Amino acid sequence: MSREPDLEALMRASQSGDAEAHRALLQHVSVRLRSYFRNRLRRSGAGTDDAEDLVQDTLLVLHTKRHTYDGSSPVLAWTYGIARYKLIDHLRLNARALRNVQIDEMDDLADVDRYEAEDTSRELHRALDTLPRHFRLPIEYVKIEGLSIAEAAARIGMTDAAVKIGIHRGMKKLAALLSEARP
Repeated sequence: MSREPDLEALMRASQSGDAEAHRALLQHVSVRLRSYFRNRLRRSGAGTDDAEDLVQDTLLVLHTKRHTYDGSSPVLAWTYGIARYKLIDHLRLNARALRNVQIDEMDDLADVDRYEAEDTSRELHRALDTLPRHFRLPIEYVKIEGLSIAEAAARIGMTDAAVKIGIHRGMKKLAALLSEARP
């Protein structure tokens, strides 16, 4: 039985120009991606014919965007994040596939892998931390903690209107930050 390679080490070597490490990384990840896409496409009712195209699209993004990988999350989490976006785009373009999804399979389609959820949470908190206080706190208190506008305003020492404006403008900045981070 072969030992699982250290994907983070392969990624670092790949980023440094090691062609053999890059090939090994893509080869190992492609096996996982094939399984991921086949399972997700099957669950969506779309059939698995497009799985290989999705694998290749994801590997291409991995290849061209590997310089953006910063090591703050596992390589597989980063890879599955890219794969998830590719799958969603594919399913949107092929909406006919969604017409055949059984109601009890919707949970499977909406289910997010543990790696994806952890990566998304880290990305969101990193982006939130970059916002100025007058944007960050209203979003944290109202959108994350569930406080009312009035409760958040009292806690922060702002008016209700300022909290609403802070949420609106902060969400726009947050969306821009997160879309920049999207592979």
